[in-house]
Amino acid sequence: MTFQIQALPPDRFAALFALSDAQLAEKGARRAIADQPGAFPCRVSLADADVGDELILTNYAHLDEHSPYRASHAIYVRKDVEQANPNPGEVPAVLSQRLLSLRAFGCDHMMTDADVVEGSTLADNLRQMFADPAVDYVHIHNAKQGCFAARATRAS
Repeated sequence: MTFQIQALPPDRFAALFALSDAQLAEKGARRAIADQPGAFPCRVSLADADVGDELILTNYAHLDEHSPYRASHAIYVRKDVEQANPNPGEVPAVLSQRLLSLRAFGCDHMMTDADVVEGSTLADNLRQMFADPAVDYVHIHNAKQGCFAARATRAS
């Protein structure tokens, strides 16, 4: 069983870039300029920002469904990037190079499995999780900071 990793849509965040820093602060968000490589993973492009790229650090409700596991966390999104669309079974480099936390959920949004894995083993771990028919989707997080990284579903 293969998987599909999904990036977040850019239109959900585009308006944030037009806000002043004070307006962003009112929303609990912050503007950032990437000042080192590999430190600002964008959830729209599923790529690390280049030094000098403008980003917004904002809270994102990645599990907004009615569930005890309802959750949100900080994410970075880059300005003026296209939404990544990895091929089925493909793992973007931004994920393959990090320590990750995987949380598998059933269609009732209850957790069925979880693990912490090296990004280099993500594909095998996702295939193993989706071998369980009770798993509907898997949330991928950066294990150290806890930030939501992406959602994986079964590939059609």
